[in-house]
Amino acid sequence: MPSQPERERRLSPETRMTAKQLANTLKQQFNGIVSGPVEFRGELTLEVSDASRIAEVCQFAKAEQGFDFLVDLTTIDNYEEAPRWTAVYHIYGYEHFCHLRLKTSVSEEESELPTVSSVWRTANWHEREAYDMMGIRFAGHPDLRRILMWEGYPYFPLRKDFPLAGKPSEMPDVAFSDPAPLEGGPFVTVASGEDSTAREPRERNPEG
Repeated sequence: MPSQPERERRLSPETRMTAKQLANTLKQQFNGIVSGPVEFRGELTLEVSDASRIAEVCQFAKAEQGFDFLVDLTTIDNYEEAPRWTAVYHIYGYEHFCHLRLKTSVSEEESELPTVSSVWRTANWHEREAYDMMGIRFAGHPDLRRILMWEGYPYFPLRKDFPLAGKPSEMPDVAFSDPAPLEGGPFVTVASGEDSTAREPRERNPEG
């Protein structure tokens, strides 16, 4: 971790770095595996070509550059393309007031990335959600289990090959007999003795 004098130097308006400067420094530090930055709508993205080193890159970004907050970790299903999975790390540094995006890709055959939960504790649940919804594993995660679906559920609902109407499962019928609104939202689910596909939420007024 940076020393107190180094931290104070960073916080000084005269020495505070811009997002582009930080991105270029990160690229230089990992020359050969980090490309970019690419700018879109005022935000910068760096791509890490070696997915096995993403945790190392993230550790440097936090410890040496002050990116102390993992805003989000999202995943993309590049269905029918290779590599299939892209993980996107949205990071922010309160010392510089800068946002940066890191992304890396991994094949469907591998479907595994190193965890960054040791870098940012918030990654714990982000990675569990990515595992639950996409099936991407995170090596070294302290508690990699499903966070939304139940254990034993055989599918990954945010994959592009997962049908919009869902898939049949062994879940028991919901304990109600009348149509039950989902907290006033635009969808409704209807009780029935059919399988879970028939009980998937539908538009409340599909004709309107």
